[in-house]
Amino acid sequence: QVQLVESGGGLVQAGGSLTLSCAASGSSFSANSMAWYRQPPGKERELVAVTTGRTQSTNYADSVKGRFTISRDLTKNTAYLQMNNLKPEDTAVYYCQAVYYSAIYWGQGTQVTVSS
Repeated sequence: QVQLVESGGGLVQAGGSLTLSCAASGSSFSANSMAWYRQPPGKERELVAVTTGRTQSTNYADSVKGRFTISRDLTKNTAYLQMNNLKPEDTAVYYCQAVYYSAIYWGQGTQVTVSS
């Protein structure tokens, strides 16, 4: 059973930076893709960024392009989300997702709060 453990959330002032980490365990294979989603208070969960395959192609939500960077260390089965120039509207619970063929796994979520 694959487990995802997120870390790195916290409270930061607007304009600040945070780096989230998502460590995957329980599989001898690398995930086909890893992504970060977020769920702001009272809103639906939304895709923030995704990295796919060994070429690590990436896609981002328009709202974070130019500010967030997703990366992945295949040797450590860990994905990262570098978040710069954070805004109050980035406040949300951030979730890591990993896809292994047809199986989808989620982390428990980590809170990011950006104060104005």
